[in-house]
Amino acid sequence: MSAVGDQFAQQFALWVYLSRTPLLWLTLTLFAYWLSDRMSVASNRHPMANPVFHAIWIIGVILALTGTPYAVYFEGAQFVHFLLGPATVALAIPLYENRRTLMQSIVPMCVALFAGCVVAMVSAVSVAKLLGVPAPLLAAIAPKSVTSGVAMGIGEALGGDPALTGVLVVLTGIVGALIVTPLMNAVRIRDWRARGFAAGLAAHGMGTARAFHINPVAGTFAGIALGLNALLTAVLVPLVLILFGH
Repeated sequence: MSAVGDQFAQQFALWVYLSRTPLLWLTLTLFAYWLSDRMSVASNRHPMANPVFHAIWIIGVILALTGTPYAVYFEGAQFVHFLLGPATVALAIPLYENRRTLMQSIVPMCVALFAGCVVAMVSAVSVAKLLGVPAPLLAAIAPKSVTSGVAMGIGEALGGDPALTGVLVVLTGIVGALIVTPLMNAVRIRDWRARGFAAGLAAHGMGTARAFHINPVAGTFAGIALGLNALLTAVLVPLVLILFGH
């Protein structure tokens, strides 16, 4: 019995040591995503097998079971967070490769961009108002359809809680990535340009990743929607909040 106890004590001591090593959480993050991506491939990229969604809950369960604070986890996994910037910039490559197709669709893209951006903000803030959400939280809710780095900056600049904005952005991206393919199929939209642009506009980075998994043209249009929506949202959010009395 003591041998079992000694072995458990040694394993616990090893875990305590590893949990203080930043490399552990980076490795855990990469492994969770790799495992989730393998599941996604095995399911033929089914919408419900979204690798980001499953990687998040896997990591969350591990952190809860081990009692690890998020700050400790983020200290080790922040390199992945840093890579969000270069990954976003890298979207310029498929944009350049498909520049002729993009220029042919510039007018409908601009119309869809403005309509989607306004609807996303106004609908979110309207629902929050009807539910009695305090005015200071509206600034955190309004930019929910923009990629996290930009959305958190917008929310904080307008007096919102950037952490809450980040959570809402992730939830929006997960839901968007899960429903975009079934929804597009249900309404019989076959044009990959329209499908991709809608995914990037409504579900930012996660929608764009989903679009690239399905079709490279869809991914290209999702990427441009992601970037343009971030720019337009930064301009329009203050106006929307003023309209709603923030």
